[in-house]
Amino acid sequence: MGNNTHKLEIFRGYLKFKSNQSKIWGVLIFLSIVTIIEVALGILKPEVLIENSFLRMKLINWIFIILTIVKAYYIMWDFMHLRDELRGLQASVVITLMFLIGYLAFILLVEGNYIFDVMYEGFVSWNF
Repeated sequence: MGNNTHKLEIFRGYLKFKSNQSKIWGVLIFLSIVTIIEVALGILKPEVLIENSFLRMKLINWIFIILTIVKAYYIMWDFMHLRDELRGLQASVVITLMFLIGYLAFILLVEGNYIFDVMYEGFVSWNF
């Protein structure tokens, strides 16, 4: 660890806590709120988010991806104490994960589009 003290703020210092325990509860409440929003959107499926798209993907899918990345960031940053590490370690973890997540998303989108095109064009019938 870079130093022996834990930082007791979240959201870039906008919300400060008095102890580690209160900070953990604050982050847990934030993550719970984000999860509740995701579940509510998954159950309700608002028409405006399903009918509209951006970059050939429905808006609700973009919201799910963004909220999942936000949750992953706060889990890694606060619960795994990455915020207390040296800048070099922070950069190496974050840059590597950004590259791998972007690469995985690219592969999934390209392969999924290929399979959809093969099925849609009728080369293979819809058998599943």
